[in-house]
Amino acid sequence: MSTRIGRFRFDRALIALLVLGALGLAVRGWLQDHPEHNPWAPLDLDDPPGWATQRKLAALRSDPAECRAVLERSGVAFAALDPVGEGECRRDDRTVLSDAPLSPRRPATSCAVAAGLELWLRRAVEPAAREILGSPVARIEHFGAYSCRRIYGRDSGAWSEHATGNAIDIAAFVLEDGRRISVVGDWDGEGEDAAFLHRVRDGACDVFGTVLSPDYNAAHADHFHLDQEARGFGGVCR
Repeated sequence: MSTRIGRFRFDRALIALLVLGALGLAVRGWLQDHPEHNPWAPLDLDDPPGWATQRKLAALRSDPAECRAVLERSGVAFAALDPVGEGECRRDDRTVLSDAPLSPRRPATSCAVAAGLELWLRRAVEPAAREILGSPVARIEHFGAYSCRRIYGRDSGAWSEHATGNAIDIAAFVLEDGRRISVVGDWDGEGEDAAFLHRVRDGACDVFGTVLSPDYNAAHADHFHLDQEARGFGGVCR
């Protein structure tokens, strides 16, 4: 009797190991086919955003060389600028996206923000503009990226991500047909302009560590704040 019980337990354990092994192989194959969900696969901005994308982008903040390698292998035109600044406002990885439709001029951001912007434009902004508004985006208006200050300009407390250019504030989108959709004027409502703004805000949450919109507080009533500070799994999306 004891021999039977022992054999039964062994057989059950063997079956469990075989099932786990098969499951592991299946997961491995699926991750190979879906690198956007694979935390170990190299980041490629040609891939759609996935479960691992945001964390990969945030990790580039501490590895400018890898970040610029990502831009290069993704076919992104950019300029790497010399480091500037001191102390809390030191900017070591200033990067400018050469072809991004940012206005009044293309700002120098951290490389991680530049990579996030490129993916956001490709996978969220441009598709949403064509699908919802029926026109490509010609220009994206921003309030700037770099500002050597603490959060909300206070005299004390934590430093803003803008202090190192690790953030950008997006104010409005101008379409090729001339229409202008602004965060301050078009966020509320049920029309297509509001639908577009909510879609691109949600799309930003897939690629930036922090996304703050008018839903967050009155200080963000007129812009989207996008930054690449690592905020844990899922980031901050408000």
